[in-house]
Amino acid sequence: MGPTGRPKRHIPEPAMLHTHGPAKVLAICNQKGGVGKTTSAINLGAALTEFGRRVLLVDFDPQGALSVGLGILPHQLDQTIYNVLIERAADLDDVVMRTTVEDLDLLPSNIDLSAAEVQLVAEVGREHALLRTLRPVIDKYDYILVDCQPSLGLLTVNALAAADGVLIPLECEYFSMRGAALLMDTIQKVQERLNPKLEITGILPTMFDPRTLHSREVMARVVERFGDIVFDTVINRTVRFPETTVAGEPITKWAPRSAGAKAYRALAREVIAR
Repeated sequence: MGPTGRPKRHIPEPAMLHTHGPAKVLAICNQKGGVGKTTSAINLGAALTEFGRRVLLVDFDPQGALSVGLGILPHQLDQTIYNVLIERAADLDDVVMRTTVEDLDLLPSNIDLSAAEVQLVAEVGREHALLRTLRPVIDKYDYILVDCQPSLGLLTVNALAAADGVLIPLECEYFSMRGAALLMDTIQKVQERLNPKLEITGILPTMFDPRTLHSREVMARVVERFGDIVFDTVINRTVRFPETTVAGEPITKWAPRSAGAKAYRALAREVIAR
C-alpha cells in the first residue's frame, strides 16, 4: 500500500528521447495559496530533465516566486513574460533564461505582470494571450510548466486555455478540499468554452504528515472523491523545501538523496506515463 491508501500502480521506466517537442503544456493550478504550486513546478521540472526531457518553466504569478526559487531577483529584470504578453515587439527568445539545471529554462515574471490582467481586458481573444506567446517555443521543449497565481482570474484562465493538462497540488488539509470543487468548476467551464482538449493530468497531495490523523483522513477523502486522477506520489511535509528556496536550486540538485527529491522523481515518472 502506498501513502494514498491504494496499492501502488506500476509505472514503466520512461523511454529516452532522440528528438524534442512538441511540448505538453501543464498548468500547475490551485486558487488557494501556500499549497506547494511553485515548489512543485521547480522540482517537477528539474526531475523531468533527469529523464532526458527539455523543460520550460513559466512564472505566471506577479509575485515572481518561481523566479526567486531559481535564484533570480525579479525586480532587477528588464524584460519578463509581461513584455512578451503585452508588447508585440518583444522577442520570447530574448526573455527566456537558462537556469543552473541543464535543459531547464525559465520565462521569468515580476510585479509588472499584475498590470497585464488589466490591459488584457480590452484585448480581442484575451483568454488566448499566453497560448499565442508560447507558440514559437512549443517545438523546442518536451514540457512547459506554467506556475499560476493563487486566484481564478484572467491570468489563470489564460494558463488553462493554453494547457493540455492541469496538475493540481492539494494540501492535505480540510479547507483545500473545499477549494478544489471551485477549481474543478472553473476547469469545466474552460473545457466547454475555450479549450476542449484540456484534461486533469492529476491531483498531487502535498504537505502530507503521516503522523497526524487529520492528514490521513483528508487523504482518504481526496482519494474517495477523485479516484484514479490522484497521483500515487505524495509530497510529505519537510524542512528541506524552504532550504532549497533560500539556495535558489531544485531539491533534486540541493539534496539529491532526500525523500523530497525521490518523491519528485517518482512524480516525474507518473507525469511522463500519463
